Amino acid sequence: MSRKTLTLFDPALVRPALLEAFKKLDPRVQWRNPVMFVVYVGSAFTTALAASKPEGFTAAVALWLWFTVLFANFAEAMAEGRSKAQAASLRGLKKQTWAKKLDGQFDRNTPRTAMTWLPLEAANLRKGDVVLVEAGDTIPADGEVIDGVASVDESAITGESAPVIRESGGDFSAVTGGTRVLSDWIVVRVAVNPGETFVDRMIAMVENAKRHKTPNEIALTILLVALTIVFLGVVVTLLLFSLFSVQASGAGEPVGLVVLVALLVCLIPTTIAGLLSAIGVAGMSRMMQANVIATSGRAVEAAGDVDVLLLDKTGTITLGNRQASQFVSAPGVTDAALADAAQLASLADETPEGRSIVVLAKQKFNLRERDLSSLNAQFVPFTAQTRMSGVDLPGPRLLRKGAADAIRKHVEALGGRFPTAVQTAVDDVSRRGSTPLVVADGAHVLGVVELKDVVKGGIKERFAELRRMGIKTVMVTGDNRLTAAAIAAEAGVDDFLAEATPEAKLQLIRSYQANGQLVAMTGDGTNDAPALAQADVAVAMNTGTQAAKEAGNMVDLDSNPTKLIEIVETGKQMLMTRGSLTTFSMANDIAKYFAIIPAAFVTTYPQLSALNFMHLASPSSAILSAVVFNALIIIFLIPLALKGVAYRAVGAAALLRRNLAIYGLGGMVVPFIGIKLIDMVLAAMGVA
Repeated sequence: MSRKTLTLFDPALVRPALLEAFKKLDPRVQWRNPVMFVVYVGSAFTTALAASKPEGFTAAVALWLWFTVLFANFAEAMAEGRSKAQAASLRGLKKQTWAKKLDGQFDRNTPRTAMTWLPLEAANLRKGDVVLVEAGDTIPADGEVIDGVASVDESAITGESAPVIRESGGDFSAVTGGTRVLSDWIVVRVAVNPGETFVDRMIAMVENAKRHKTPNEIALTILLVALTIVFLGVVVTLLLFSLFSVQASGAGEPVGLVVLVALLVCLIPTTIAGLLSAIGVAGMSRMMQANVIATSGRAVEAAGDVDVLLLDKTGTITLGNRQASQFVSAPGVTDAALADAAQLASLADETPEGRSIVVLAKQKFNLRERDLSSLNAQFVPFTAQTRMSGVDLPGPRLLRKGAADAIRKHVEALGGRFPTAVQTAVDDVSRRGSTPLVVADGAHVLGVVELKDVVKGGIKERFAELRRMGIKTVMVTGDNRLTAAAIAAEAGVDDFLAEATPEAKLQLIRSYQANGQLVAMTGDGTNDAPALAQADVAVAMNTGTQAAKEAGNMVDLDSNPTKLIEIVETGKQMLMTRGSLTTFSMANDIAKYFAIIPAAFVTTYPQLSALNFMHLASPSSAILSAVVFNALIIIFLIPLALKGVAYRAVGAAALLRRNLAIYGLGGMVVPFIGIKLIDMVLAAMGVA
């Protein structure tokens, strides 16, 4: 099952949005948008006037003011509807599922067929429970694979039809409830309690379209409210001035209340106020279409304001499939002996690098795999702190492989020394942009294994685009400084952090934030959680650990580290859309001012008819045309608000010039054309 992609004006979205637009006429809903609440009150006021004294002009103004409110409601409902439709497809995953729960304690050395598995409803599973999932079964809850390997269909979550491999150990051990095992079997330890699954959180997130306003939205709302108050004061002043002028001169008539309401509505920034919420909700929806779940609109907006990108080297800047390419032995050590030790140290290493070492030893020296259990071996896993792994054999024989500085400390702690020739080999490998792994047998350094990785095609150009946008790129890697410098130069990043530990990443983020910069980063491991929690935009991989997902404010369903660049572009597109439509709205108000002010006060000052350079049919036609245009422009701009303006990697100054040239000038010209055309239609119909 794959998630359905809805078109912009899909009937499945339009019909519910129309109904929701009427539901949003509730004053408690309207109050949340102060500018549109003024239009709402004006609509009710003119409706009351039309009811007390039936008149075609008053009724028409009242009708179009209600349309203005409804169109703004419709824009917001359309944006919310897209998110809710995405949630509806996910809700299909929340069906009753049966699990095979382990009765007793899990023991990896016991065959799964010898264990007792009891049927249990998935809703009754708790964190820490162990379940068996076989071919054809639905994974009952989020968890970590602790045994086995299987092909899993995750299309219901990611939308991708191609199955993925999930296995114990490594970076691909996380599984999501509601996905389906296609082949083989896996044993899963449940990571969440009922109601806390990833699907539950996804549904809640995408349905939560009525989210809290972000700081920039709040600032813009305050500006719009301030402008509304200013124009309200202007209108009241003009009314008093009109009354005073009529009383003083004894000629003319004061401005009517309906005209004043129409004047106020046309002059306040209704266009951007009506579309502001839709722009924010659509930003979250576009993230969802990119297979990224944003936990809040604040995270999407922060992505648009990011100053620094922290990018993991492996899988983001490089292809990530580092492969062992050669063995460089230390003086007095044969290549075969180095390969033998490296293979033994890698037998339990399930990473691609570890497996490639085993394969290279087979190919070059015909060394076959050994069984760790028959060797009475104890595997020593890799950690971010030790930065090495290996195996302990009887003898004792302590085989280790890892970063050069980590092995140096290990060897020297055992009373050995790090040969100069090995350091030279490490430097040579690093200068080539490869990764050196040093192998040691106890206190004796055996040599270096060279791991090669390839910088992704086109990544340098992407970084150049980000640089033009004023964003600094920083490569984060566990490699030594020489290796990191070589890859950083080839990729074109602005800076790099080598030999990165969780503490070093956290400190780097804090240092940038202390300078007032917003930082984005991506991660998938438990050791990334502290830095993810600190970053302003933290993208956790769906295949990553539960700790990483909980620390981030976004989850990438595709688990593609390069998605961070797209997220920043999507965030910037949302901010560009808001800025463009704000520019258009303000320019609109200026243009409408020239159309409606002379018509509104011509009854008080007949000489103002000379300013009717648009040759509008009559004062009432001019006012009604402006009101109609004010309503219709919201409808015409809904596609732009939902889809977003075309993204371009340009700086702030260039973006401002572009906005003024396109949306500023367009906002000035379009109202004149639109109001004139509507006036011609009204005149032909004899409405005004």
